[in-house]
Amino acid sequence: MGKPVLTNRFVEALGYAAELHLHQRRKGKGQPYVGHLLGVAAIVIQHGGGEDEVIAALLHDAVEDQGGRPRLDEIREKFGVRVARIVDGCTDSYEVSGEKRDWGERKRAYIEKVAHEPDDVRLVSAADKLANAREILSDYHVEGDAVFDRFTGRKDGTLWYYREMVNVFHKAGSGPLIDELNRIVTELEHLAK
Repeated sequence: MGKPVLTNRFVEALGYAAELHLHQRRKGKGQPYVGHLLGVAAIVIQHGGGEDEVIAALLHDAVEDQGGRPRLDEIREKFGVRVARIVDGCTDSYEVSGEKRDWGERKRAYIEKVAHEPDDVRLVSAADKLANAREILSDYHVEGDAVFDRFTGRKDGTLWYYREMVNVFHKAGSGPLIDELNRIVTELEHLAK
């Protein structure tokens, strides 16, 4: 990883992500979902990710939120095998419609999956978790425990999931991104006691 060089592929991916998620909003907030995608991409850039990783950050929720496996195939065609592999590594559900598998089952499977993924997948996944954790912490200061009501796992499940993700990332190695994620999750755990 070095300083990322962003080309027209990034511009194309940005437009594609914005189009895919155009009508999607953040849980419990109503903000355009693309703001989250931009935040994750910014974290990947700040932590030295290359263009493929930055593009994958923009598209990391496209499969589980906007089309399942056919969407993954489209991403592979548009942005290449590596971007598709990273997006796939960040995906915990491939259902196109109907009910997703049980939340706890999906999260346990994802924790196990990420433990065996390469560094590029873990970078994008950790950036996603950091962006989410920052937002949860910020909202916690305004809403208190009610912030967890927007999540399927509620307070206990959400805190469990983020702690387990920190543990998986730590086993693969540490660094400023994981250290910040750990600090935020620890603060959330302390505040939510």
